[in-house]
Amino acid sequence: MLEKMKKIISDQLDIDENEITLESNFKDDLDADSLDLFELLTTLEEQYDIEIPAEDMEHLTTVGNVIDYLKTKGIEA
Repeated sequence: MLEKMKKIISDQLDIDENEITLESNFKDDLDADSLDLFELLTTLEEQYDIEIPAEDMEHLTTVGNVIDYLKTKGIEA
């Protein structure tokens, strides 16, 4: 799942996939602003056909957080 997530994040934020790790913080490490994060999460909602409530979005600060969150929603790929 990390490799697929790296591709999505890389495309969305226009950064090299090699810069992205499970520990990468979107704001601190990947220089994403709130609009970037909103667009990324919207892409994930479309990709995986889920809805991410706003109150959940604020807790998704790292790549690992997002992957763990998706797994709680039954998404493994």
